[in-house]
Amino acid sequence: MKIETIKTLEALKKSGYKSKSIKDELRDNLIEKIKNKETTFAGVHGYENTVIPELERAILSRHNINLLGLRGQAKTRLARLMLNLLDEYIPVIAGSEINDDPLQPISRYAIELIKEKGDNTPITWLHRSERFAEKLATPDVTVADIIGDVDPIKAANLKLSYADDRVIHYGMIPRANRCIFVINELPDLQARIQVALFNILQEGDIQIRGFKLRLPLDMQFIFTANPEDYTNRGSIVTPLKDRIGSQILTHYPADIETAKTITEQEAKLDSRQENAIHVPELAKDLLEQIVFEARESDFIDEKSGVSARLSITAYENLLSTAELRALKAGDENTTVRLSDFLGIIPAITGKVELVYEGEQEGAAQVAYNLIGEAVKSLFPEFFPKIEKLQKQDDESPYDDIVSWFFNHSEGFELLDDLRDKEYKTLLDAVSPLDDLLGEYQSKLSKQESYFVKEFVLWALVEYKQLSKYRFTEGLQFKDPYGSFISGI
Repeated sequence: MKIETIKTLEALKKSGYKSKSIKDELRDNLIEKIKNKETTFAGVHGYENTVIPELERAILSRHNINLLGLRGQAKTRLARLMLNLLDEYIPVIAGSEINDDPLQPISRYAIELIKEKGDNTPITWLHRSERFAEKLATPDVTVADIIGDVDPIKAANLKLSYADDRVIHYGMIPRANRCIFVINELPDLQARIQVALFNILQEGDIQIRGFKLRLPLDMQFIFTANPEDYTNRGSIVTPLKDRIGSQILTHYPADIETAKTITEQEAKLDSRQENAIHVPELAKDLLEQIVFEARESDFIDEKSGVSARLSITAYENLLSTAELRALKAGDENTTVRLSDFLGIIPAITGKVELVYEGEQEGAAQVAYNLIGEAVKSLFPEFFPKIEKLQKQDDESPYDDIVSWFFNHSEGFELLDDLRDKEYKTLLDAVSPLDDLLGEYQSKLSKQESYFVKEFVLWALVEYKQLSKYRFTEGLQFKDPYGSFISGI
């Protein structure tokens, strides 16, 4: 259909265009995509066998949808991606405030215009990108905002009585007729405002003050809600909940590989960072493991959730930390170090809600401990497990490393501003680390091996085989009793 040649109602009728509700549009286009083996919700990972099939069933059922889940679970992204299931263009009566369908007009303006001009009624075409409206539910939202109210200025300008429906100023929902309308954080919406949505969801009617107004709006509603809001700030009133066809539960990524894919897709990096900074695969795994540890931590409120945005902003911070270090040291290229992870602490502290014990511990300390816990969790995947209770005569693959630190009682310092060459020289000096990597991680590239060497030192600290101290300029590693011997 060549829409640029269809400018009047007569031309539209001759083209063979047939009206279709937005829910039928979504349904038909989804069926077409599924038949053609196309991806229906591109860019959303980890939901292939859970959320997306449920969402597809809801669309096939022509349901209004409530996406229920914690922060950072792609609820709004899913709603926006539904735009791709709409027809590319739809016809609209020119000048209509509520996107009237030329073949099925519902507003007084459109009906009178067609009565006046007949087949010469002008029409325009609305692209699917313009068929999305979104409202964040806040306590100050009014019925007038989302549904409409009497406009005294319009009444005065048109010299109309308040009893005339032409004095109505339509709110966001009527203006989004034939569109996808998203209300984010629905429980935050006052109960009386939620009540105003009843008729729209059930019958497509809107009620404005005393007007006997019937507008069978054609809408696809998508609501998002956070379970935490049900207890903290409000709830979805039962009659409204009853009118929402499908409630779909979202979730966080179930594994590190999915989480890494999301982080790399969403992180906003400068091309110079990507070109100058190498990020070992283990560093990426470790960053995601920190988020997994946060979701399990006793110091963090699990009901509040730990958003996927934590790993995204932490990844950005990690590269910026390595970049800043390289700039100050004069290195053109560098590799992320484990000590660079201390630079992601501000990204963690701003993204988690602490319980009372966590507040007592302190947000920065909780974040620092999460890094250590993540190291400890990943370590057995790469090296033999360190037994907590080991007999004195039993040999361990780590004995030589620990002995090295006993023989260097002055300690081993990794300063934050070391140039790459100096950093590598220091780690190479701990010769037992090379033996350990040679036996258990022999396929590592030279570039990645230095991150893994530092990773081993951190892990030995977590397993109480070594001790570690943070000071202003960097980190110091010692034997497990170094603090007693040195008198620190």
